[in-house]
Amino acid sequence: MKSVARDSSSLIDLYLKIRKRSEEICAPLEKEDYIPQPITDVSPPRWHLAHTTWFFEVFLLQSYLKGFHFYHPKYNFLFNSYYRNVGERWARPERGHLSRPTVDEIYAYRRATDDRIVKMLQDLQGRDFDKAAHLMMVGINHEEQHQELLIYDLKYILCHNPLQPVYNRPANPDLFQQSLPEDYKDFICIGEGLYEVGYRGDDFCFDNEQPAQKVFLPQYHLRKGLVTNKEYLEFVRDGGYQNFNLWLDDGWTWKEENRISHPLYWHEIDGQWYEMTLNGLRELNLNAPVTHISFYEAEAFSSWAGLRLPSEFEWEIAALSCMPDRHKSNMLENKLFHPAPPLSSDSKCYQLYGDVWEWTYSAYHPYHGFKTVPGALGEYNGKFMINQMVLRGGSCATPRQHIRKSYRNFFHPDKRWIFSGIRLAK
Repeated sequence: MKSVARDSSSLIDLYLKIRKRSEEICAPLEKEDYIPQPITDVSPPRWHLAHTTWFFEVFLLQSYLKGFHFYHPKYNFLFNSYYRNVGERWARPERGHLSRPTVDEIYAYRRATDDRIVKMLQDLQGRDFDKAAHLMMVGINHEEQHQELLIYDLKYILCHNPLQPVYNRPANPDLFQQSLPEDYKDFICIGEGLYEVGYRGDDFCFDNEQPAQKVFLPQYHLRKGLVTNKEYLEFVRDGGYQNFNLWLDDGWTWKEENRISHPLYWHEIDGQWYEMTLNGLRELNLNAPVTHISFYEAEAFSSWAGLRLPSEFEWEIAALSCMPDRHKSNMLENKLFHPAPPLSSDSKCYQLYGDVWEWTYSAYHPYHGFKTVPGALGEYNGKFMINQMVLRGGSCATPRQHIRKSYRNFFHPDKRWIFSGIRLAK
């Protein structure tokens, strides 16, 4: 994982800014909202706040703070996620079973850790500071990942409550009502050639984005716009969920066993389709990108449409060609917390950044020459490179500065509580 050289003052400012944003995401919650864990994939908000704090305590303070001691002797056990090198862990499915530590105690843990991180950075010099700065950037990007996961999990918790609680009201709801550009369903053509993919630069990146490598791609076409709710509703009404010929066998088995007949959070009421959002129950916005679908559903839709999903390298080369602007994209800072029609129409390819993570037909495998770093941080990405699919581009819950053209997200093909969607290729 590459780092970026920073002086202590700028690094402290960045750290405190990111830490504050996690708590701002939780600001609309009642204390009762911090506790539930309705499914294994969803972690309680309280756990996210504690785990990201634990990360800085274990990977930074334990190594670089003079006179270090654990804030609480049991927190290393409670808030370790999957780092076997660090020690034993509380079982993931049982994170919502505990009433203690309280929410107030977790916030006190955050305050104390922030104070100790600031003191540590102010005291470090030379090579020790450089090493700590690298780990700080890992921790900061790790917390940004959990900010996005926190929004996924909050949505699952709130949207499965029969009271249909509202998390927020968007400051500019008119953005959801934008019309689609005339060329939204057109395709761009990328010529045959030898291309370079992977991260190249001096700023931060994760280890799974490297090493950069060359790939040969035949000519292909990528759709300018994402698949919309209107298009996906046509798939539903045309019997897409009943036609086994459209589905991978693994996907059909998953669909049948789980009785899946439409995207997560869709509800049909008296013949009208609605969608649960963090803004409450809303009539399905036909111009917005479809979201909360699994890879299996995305692949079945592409078969129904007579097209296919792009590979992750096709997506990346198109992004390098189209140069998407993250500042004109629907991302976390917009606080819409839901996909919308494109915010900008001056693009060769719409919504490559933001709105929804785009499923690709690429398995999550290591790049040629990839090596895991020794120790616990080597568990961050490498050990998950099996049975998962790559998604690209970020979502409406991704922090703006977190995304890159080379960024590789990955989930199992059945997961759909994430903001995931479809871009077609041919």
